[in-house]
Amino acid sequence: MDIEEIAGRISGKLLGNGGEFRGKFTTLGAAEEGDIVIRHWIDDMGIQIASERGVAAIITQDLRSDASKVLDVPIILVDRIEIANALALSWTINRFASSSRRIAVTGTNGKSTTTHMINHIITTAGRSSYTNTDSRSEFNTLIDPVVAQHIAEAASREQLEFMVIEVSEVQGWLGRVMRDHAQLMTSAIQPEMVVITNVAMDHIGLVESVDDVFREVSGALRAIDSGVAVLNSDDERVRAMADINPLLRTVFYGSHGPVRYTGNGIHCGDDLIIQTDELPFTGEHFIQNTLAAITAALELGFSYEDVRRGVETYRPLKRRFTHLMDNPRVIDDFAHNPDGIRATVRSAACDLEGRLWVVNAIRGSRGEDINIMNAEALAESLKDLDVELIVTSSSDLVDEQNRVLENERRVFLHVLDENGIGYTHIENLRDALRRVLENAEPSDTVLLLGAQGMDPAADFIGDLTRKSS
Repeated sequence: MDIEEIAGRISGKLLGNGGEFRGKFTTLGAAEEGDIVIRHWIDDMGIQIASERGVAAIITQDLRSDASKVLDVPIILVDRIEIANALALSWTINRFASSSRRIAVTGTNGKSTTTHMINHIITTAGRSSYTNTDSRSEFNTLIDPVVAQHIAEAASREQLEFMVIEVSEVQGWLGRVMRDHAQLMTSAIQPEMVVITNVAMDHIGLVESVDDVFREVSGALRAIDSGVAVLNSDDERVRAMADINPLLRTVFYGSHGPVRYTGNGIHCGDDLIIQTDELPFTGEHFIQNTLAAITAALELGFSYEDVRRGVETYRPLKRRFTHLMDNPRVIDDFAHNPDGIRATVRSAACDLEGRLWVVNAIRGSRGEDINIMNAEALAESLKDLDVELIVTSSSDLVDEQNRVLENERRVFLHVLDENGIGYTHIENLRDALRRVLENAEPSDTVLLLGAQGMDPAADFIGDLTRKSS
């Protein structure tokens, strides 16, 4: 493609003279001669860097410069940057990995772990595969060209037999919802399989209701005209998606599907695939993700032995019900929305020996609605438990983008008060963690809950543990 054709395909306005595209789609930091840089916004300095590197063009939604008039670098100005990133993804797959078998995974909760586990089963069986969900669960967004860049790099090292790509169910930028994101990106991937984990409220401000989430998630099924839909039968909204696209073959997992969990392990039909004591974790949300991954792997043609070996050797992503220490047992989980909170508390409480301690980080700079819903889910989950709840604003460790605002703190604590849930609010995360570790008994369980505000907890606990030993 030349630059003029690319501008036309993404409904962009070309500033400057077009030319030949002979590289790859990438970020400004990784750009080389002949590449196309996609960037949400760009200013004089960014354009200067791109020009010095000899890029073929810049695609942006927000041009903060007039430098395009004097520098020899064409700029394509677009209204929706996600359309450019979808083109980058589609072009890169067709150019570098057209023969790969592709799986898209989406949903509100569990998509990162499910994606990661499917990929692990594939690679443990000795097959080559790419995934955009790495061990730190970073670099997986499709609203930037990073995934396209990584696919091109991975394909230069080996021929990719499989690609397992996590697709966000909802995305936005500067408060604007990127409408039909899952459908747009799944269409770009053109997978033979779409896995959907669940539908629940998150991303308040981008969506207004669970019906909005349903529409966004189910767009992944409308994006393709053949293949397999792997659906969670235990989520009524996902179960209802079976009739959305009659061109797809539907396979359920969970209590209404052939791949299901009972007390002694995971079964496919009458066959016991893996026993409970062979599972690395048995929390409710981990089981759901495992059922999804196993169903996908079996549909791809992998054997029971391949699946068993992959699941047995799987290690979770960072902050996915991660066991940090013993005596007391400390579990760290990214639970950041109501369904995630409920599932994580249930999992932690199912085999308690002593008392349960919960340290919950309020979501900062995300608005009142999501914090009200999170507090309601927390209150509901804790109401019948012997629990010591500490709520923190993590003011000592979060950056300005994640700082808890006074109104967010107020509404979160008000919900707990209304529901009669006792708690202690401690402003700083370090102080909250010290209090818990100094007072918890060796037989107790400590559950760390929250999104960005709880991210630094594991490192701080590691420091405390090393200093005390």
